[in-house]
Amino acid sequence: MPKRILLIDDEKDLVDTLTFRLKANGFEVLAAFDGSSGVEKAKKEIPDLIILDLMMPVMDGLEAARRLKEDNATAAIPIIVLTAAVTPDLGKRVAGVQAKACITKPFEPEDLIAQIKKALQS
Repeated sequence: MPKRILLIDDEKDLVDTLTFRLKANGFEVLAAFDGSSGVEKAKKEIPDLIILDLMMPVMDGLEAARRLKEDNATAAIPIIVLTAAVTPDLGKRVAGVQAKACITKPFEPEDLIAQIKKALQS
């Protein structure tokens, strides 16, 4: 059974591209386009891993991650942050939500796939 990945990002083109790449690597992909709907989808679908953007409408990625980690149903799901929001405190912010990895945009899809596989093994 393929691992299910929930991709939460407001950039539709990126979601489409990553969906294609992830499916080509044997993953099932779910998508949400803002933090709030991403949290709801995660609670409903219980994916194996979440890829989460930080800058999104409705609810930003950090708040979405906090809510996911506070809920017993979703707390154990590994999160990989995928962001263009590179700030001096990015590492601290990402560590605060217990993300398995942080990948900054632009990125190489192979690097993301490697981090996904690593996070799913831990």
